[in-house]
Amino acid sequence: MARTTQHSTTRSDGADTAAHSDGGTGTHGSPWVMLVVATIGFAVNFWAWALLSPLGPLFRESGSLGALSESDVALMVAVPVVVGSLGRILVGALTDRFGGRVMFPLVSAATTVPILFLAFFALDSYALVLVGGFFLGIGGTAFAVGVPFVNAWFPPERRGLAVGIFGAGMGGTAVSALTTVRLFTDAGEKAPFLITAVALAVYAVVAWLVLRDAPGRSVPTTSLAARLSANARLPITWQACLLYAVAFGGYVAFSVYLPSYLKTDYDLTPADAANRMAGFVVVAVLMRPVGGWLSDRFGAVPVLASGYAVVVVGAGVAATHPLLEHIGTVAFLAMAAALGSGSGATFALVAKVTDPSRVGGVTGLVGAAGGLGGFVPPLVMGYVYGRTDSYAIGLWLLSVTAALTLVLTLTVVRRTELGSTRREVLA
Repeated sequence: MARTTQHSTTRSDGADTAAHSDGGTGTHGSPWVMLVVATIGFAVNFWAWALLSPLGPLFRESGSLGALSESDVALMVAVPVVVGSLGRILVGALTDRFGGRVMFPLVSAATTVPILFLAFFALDSYALVLVGGFFLGIGGTAFAVGVPFVNAWFPPERRGLAVGIFGAGMGGTAVSALTTVRLFTDAGEKAPFLITAVALAVYAVVAWLVLRDAPGRSVPTTSLAARLSANARLPITWQACLLYAVAFGGYVAFSVYLPSYLKTDYDLTPADAANRMAGFVVVAVLMRPVGGWLSDRFGAVPVLASGYAVVVVGAGVAATHPLLEHIGTVAFLAMAAALGSGSGATFALVAKVTDPSRVGGVTGLVGAAGGLGGFVPPLVMGYVYGRTDSYAIGLWLLSVTAALTLVLTLTVVRRTELGSTRREVLA
């Protein structure tokens, strides 16, 4: 029988942990297998999390949920985002305690419930769609499970790339963008929900059978409240929260609101707008592991600073309402690349400067900030457009926000990264 040993330790910051080992039996899997399975799980959960976004313009156009305003659509697609974001705080801390092997199947299975509710009970009621969307936010918490899980499997010098590859699972939103509207209109309104529910259920079973937590994983033994409080006080936590609120928040905001924006401002069909949003998502997804890899080689700060500078310019250009087929497309795709690489670089920074036993808790807080960063812009854009018939003000606000974040990166965040490097050298 395999023997599991547990060794209690107390770190200099006073947080108790228990280091678990598999006793050398070899029962743990390959880091790359764990990374692949975790990334697939992240993609499937994000596919589910983004189901309502492509349908927003369709619901408004068809009137099946009643007469919806631009703000109504913005709220409908934003509710899962904010719930999934805040839920990461709790799920990240629970992952530190129970591990990804338990939490990945649990989150995936739980997400099937609101999907089935939407399919069978909510598609003729705006209020019920909001209720279903609220609990659909559970799927968005999968991010806070995967980062600490993957982080524990890789050495420090490869964590930026590994976490970046995992982060590419956010491409699940592209799957939703490419398939949801087509399935809804061609195969029946329940089809996209039922297919996603089956995919989640299958993944939950596979994850339970395949996933294993890393040998030697540090398990905190202090209370959940104490860990949340301690993690919130770390300087890297609030710094990374701001960085990720702009980088990933910007990505989420575009991925959930771009179809409505393109349909309204450029008079595209819902299917065409969803396809263009998918292109935005694909570029961002591909650049996320690149951002992590570049951070491993050159440091996170140069990658972050470059990304925010591109967003400053790209958002400013988009605010002038350029021709979509030329300058507009370049501006949006450049921002996609910048936001994707910045998202990868943020967690490369977190992995570098955070104690491994705290990565889940810090990830939960930072992930929440990123999701909330994606919640606010659609509401602002809808509010501004409803009163000005223009999206320019919202895009200029994004440009200014990115500029302020660039200054933060080159000053405060740079000092945090240098301080971590000095500690490593002294150690």
